[in-house]
Amino acid sequence: MIKFKKILIANRGEIAIRVMRACKEMGIATIAVYSEADRNALHVRYADEAVLLGPPPSKESYLLGAKIVEEALRLNADAIHPGYGFLSENADFADAVKKAGLVLIGPSPESMRIMGSKLGAKDAVKNFDIPMVPGVNEAITDIAAAKMVAAQVGFPILIKASAGGGGKGMRVVNDEGEFESQMQMAVSEALTAFGDGAVFIEKYVSKPRHIEFQILGDNYGNIVHLFERECSIQRRHQKLVEEAPSSILTVALRQKMGEAAVAVAKACNYSGAGTVEFLMDENLNFYFLEMNTRLQVEHPVTEQITGIDLVKAQIRVAQGETLWFKQEDLKINGHSIELRVCAEDPANNFLPDIGTLSTYKTPQGFGVRVDDSFEQGMEIPIYYDPMIAKLIVHANSREAAIENMMRAIDDYTIVGIETTLPFGTFVMHHPKFRSGDFDTKFIENYFKAEDLNSTPSNDALRVGALIVQQLYEKKNKAQIQKAAEPQLSMWQKNRKSFR
Repeated sequence: MIKFKKILIANRGEIAIRVMRACKEMGIATIAVYSEADRNALHVRYADEAVLLGPPPSKESYLLGAKIVEEALRLNADAIHPGYGFLSENADFADAVKKAGLVLIGPSPESMRIMGSKLGAKDAVKNFDIPMVPGVNEAITDIAAAKMVAAQVGFPILIKASAGGGGKGMRVVNDEGEFESQMQMAVSEALTAFGDGAVFIEKYVSKPRHIEFQILGDNYGNIVHLFERECSIQRRHQKLVEEAPSSILTVALRQKMGEAAVAVAKACNYSGAGTVEFLMDENLNFYFLEMNTRLQVEHPVTEQITGIDLVKAQIRVAQGETLWFKQEDLKINGHSIELRVCAEDPANNFLPDIGTLSTYKTPQGFGVRVDDSFEQGMEIPIYYDPMIAKLIVHANSREAAIENMMRAIDDYTIVGIETTLPFGTFVMHHPKFRSGDFDTKFIENYFKAEDLNSTPSNDALRVGALIVQQLYEKKNKAQIQKAAEPQLSMWQKNRKSFR
């Protein structure tokens, strides 16, 4: 086992500060990297050392893998933490770090390559009896052949880019008449976004929920899951509200999905922190979606309910430590919710906004956590992700966590730009969210811009929402339990058809 003395954080913003704080608590020195746009950023000031990479565009700064490795060597770093985004899932960068004699705080390049391709991931897990969405698990470029496959699967179908992410290269096709045009657009978008036009076809799941499991493994084959996160409230396939645990999983279903997540990780000999994502239909059938070979933006809600610092865990695993707890040692403690506070205008289709934070005051108090990288007077740069902060709350129950989040949003003051805070208020008040009866179409089905001006915040609405929630839970508790149990055995009986 080795002991890191200095780590370079190859990222910016709140995740860079998050990693640096963990390092400081572990007695490890830190190196920040930054672009010209981030010269005065908080992560630069927080680090022990800082290195200018280049101009603002990511391809001229934060994506310069060779320069980052060079600077890490020059400044005698032992390891590099990539955070999320940028180079965090770049297998070539991982190779370069390893070749330079440094440690990448993350999985192996081989694991990244297997799970970096949706088709490769499906192929890797096919022998582990993990439920798959019905469809074809191989690349298709011939439109005529693809049309035949679509007819066999049955419309509606989903065309997805193999190397995709964030909704790019993804098209829903409702009937044969629109198939050809949608196929061409999916291939074209995949080529533009990822340089890879490979796509595959699968059945479109109605009323889908996005549920993911946090996993953690060491370098010796020990892997555990740290329970699930519900991530169904999204815009343009990007998450806005996440919570842990999910309000709809039974104990039996959680165990089944957790075992499947661990099996996925074992299929690629995974080490470090990662996330296995599942799609769940309205009948509580779940299907393997993909694996993210990095730390997730929403990792704090898992930390809140487990008491495990995932960044410190990543560092300890990278230093060669054996996993210091077993699956049976982990327990769910209360409920946590995260709202991504983004510089976006919910009233204008969530378009990004830029400007100066003329007023910036974060909420405080018991059960409230803010992971951010801005302070009053700073400007929001146009070059990067518009997320300003992550607002996280924790309480003994989901109901209390929702109340805590509403109070925290009310106490969060941002003037100078539009943000997703009003949308967060809308979500917390909405009866569908309060009851747990929602899916990835929440925004499409329930949100209108004018709702932001009419969402009340009085006690009567909160009481009404609680009553709706209690009635819904009472009515559906037995149905959810009943639906969960048969589907477990269904997969055991019919698993071959989903390989």
